[in-house]
This record gives sequence, structure tokens and C-alpha cells, in this order.
Amino acid sequence: MQKLIRELLVELGEDPDRPGLRATPERVEDSWRFLTEGYRTDLNKIVNDALFEEDYDEIIMLKDIELFSLCEHHLLPFYGKCHVGYLPKGRLIGMSKIPRVVDMFARRLQLQERLTTQIANTLNDLLKPLGVAVVVEAYHLCMAMRGVEKQHAFATTSCMLGAFRTHRETRQEFIDLLKSDRSA
Repeated sequence: MQKLIRELLVELGEDPDRPGLRATPERVEDSWRFLTEGYRTDLNKIVNDALFEEDYDEIIMLKDIELFSLCEHHLLPFYGKCHVGYLPKGRLIGMSKIPRVVDMFARRLQLQERLTTQIANTLNDLLKPLGVAVVVEAYHLCMAMRGVEKQHAFATTSCMLGAFRTHRETRQEFIDLLKSDRSA
């Protein structure tokens, strides 16, 4: 990878041997390995037996899970928040595992739409709940820095499965929880 980055610097008109760029190929490789570690992440190691049988049947929601990803079209970052809710059917997952699932899929070359459905489908497969709801809100640097150059536009995507798709009241409860103010 370092050889390719060095060649890219030359193609951009830079001198990869100048003092400020000498270590850039190594730094970029380290950065890209981290930013794409989701390809090498094992879901079973993330979950690590943190699935619990429990008689609980109300919405469980984690809001404002920070995420950083890379747009697969331009290799530029997009970042924002992910909100995840599920309606259990006798099985819970450790709360800290949900952000780890988000990171596993965010740390890949992505489309926001795909990222949203991958998170929802994975939690649905793991938990077999009555429903899963995922909303992702993100700013895309490919829109802000180039192209249409709209710095304040953000994209919202959702994936509603099970009861969140089929029961209007359940979906509305999720939306109300999403809007709720934590300081109240």
C-alpha cells in the first residue's frame, strides 16, 4: 500500500521525498487500515456471549452513537450519528455491543443506505426480536467539499424491521423517543 500512496503523491505533483511527506505513505497506510478494519472484524468476537435471556418487551434504544465512515464513491469521509432501537422477544444484547456493531459496518467503504440496513439486519439476525429500527444522520464531505458544496446538508436514512415497519404505534413510539430531550 505504501508504494501505491507514494505513486499517488507523484501523480498529484508532489515530491514524496520532501521532509513533510517522507513518512506519509506509512501514516496513510496505518490510517486506512484503521478506517477499514470493519472488513477484518469478527461479529462473534464483538458479541462475545453478551446475549442474555430476559423477559423484557419494551423498546430498548441507543441514541447518538457517533459514526465515521468512508464514501465508497469518492473515498471521502462521512460522519454523524446512528440511533438504534429494538423490541426484544426474550433476548437482550449488552448495550456496549450495539456501538461496536455500528463501528464494524461503518469502518468499511460504504453507502449510508447500506450501512443503515446492515446494522438493522445484523441486530435482527442476532436477537430475533419483535422489531429493529435504525436511523443514521450523516454529513458527507463528498457533498460539502466538492460537487454541490453544501456544507450544512445532512442525509437521513432509516431501516425499520418487524413491528417498527408493521405497527404504526410502535414506529411512532420509536420516533418520539428519538425526538425526546435527555435533559428533561
